[in-house]
Amino acid sequence: MLLAVFGLVVLVVFIAPLGTVVAAGLAGSWTGPLPSDLGFDHVGDALSGENLASLSVSLQTAFLAGGVALVLGTWAALAARECPPWLARVVDAVFHLPIAVPSVAIGLGLLIAFNERPLLLGGTRWIVILAHAVLVLAFAFSAVSAALDRLDPAYRQAAESLGASPTRVLVKVTLPLLMPALGAAAGLAVALSMGELGATVMVYPATWKTLPVSIFALTDRGQALQAAACTSILLLVTLLALVLLGRIRGRAALR
Repeated sequence: MLLAVFGLVVLVVFIAPLGTVVAAGLAGSWTGPLPSDLGFDHVGDALSGENLASLSVSLQTAFLAGGVALVLGTWAALAARECPPWLARVVDAVFHLPIAVPSVAIGLGLLIAFNERPLLLGGTRWIVILAHAVLVLAFAFSAVSAALDRLDPAYRQAAESLGASPTRVLVKVTLPLLMPALGAAAGLAVALSMGELGATVMVYPATWKTLPVSIFALTDRGQALQAAACTSILLLVTLLALVLLGRIRGRAALR
């Protein structure tokens, strides 16, 4: 009974809405209970022109922001392990702060903070990448912190007893053991960045428009079917990126 209820919830909450989006993306029109004139016209438009450029921007932003968040989150998690408990709690609170406030507030804050020299990022791609990095940083930090909590200290202690320096222990022992967690953190960061909209609409320049922004604009103009096709492409590309990162994580775990 419990399994049946769970299956029903998954069907209603996840599968049905996503299936509806895919069906709408393939529909030539939808005026009745079911879509009609199914085809790939909208999909072709989603993979050409401005929409294709927006998809490229989303991928570049996701991987750059995810990389920045992964490096900073890993560094912060490692540093927090060596801090006094009170300082570690402060670091944890600071790095989780973006989760506690609306993404629109993050976007507006970055737009105001980096709209004057010497840190003039407004109107450039870098403010979008920075916004995404800030928003996904907490998840990278959490994933690495959780992995560090599960890490057996015996490995580090054995390396130190053999005379390895702290840097060598980090590079040769700690980071290799963290590779599966780093892969998971990277996948989560990329997935979240690919779908981010709230902060992006506050900061993006016309030359660096992500696909979620284009989808929002299409919906705002009443082009719901075209927006659905773009959303289907976004879902597919995000899944492919996660599969790729998952394979890398799997190989790292085997090592």
